[in-house]
Amino acid sequence: MDKRNALRAGAVTAAATLMMLMTSPAMALTRDDGDDPGAGLSVAQTLGLYVLAPIVLFAIIAGLLMLPSLGKGKGENK
Repeated sequence: MDKRNALRAGAVTAAATLMMLMTSPAMALTRDDGDDPGAGLSVAQTLGLYVLAPIVLFAIIAGLLMLPSLGKGKGENK
């Protein structure tokens, strides 16, 4: 029974890998009708958008969630 599960897992893994290879971004080189790509992002814009913006948003949300606990004094926990 264990051998059958291993064979099934191998088949699923092989099929998933094959599907990922067939739908690779290399297929995106062919332009579709109506495709109008804009200008690319610079390195600074890319880092700001995908690195700095999520970190800043995380810090803002974490700070807002910590505000209620920061307002409580140490003497109130009696």
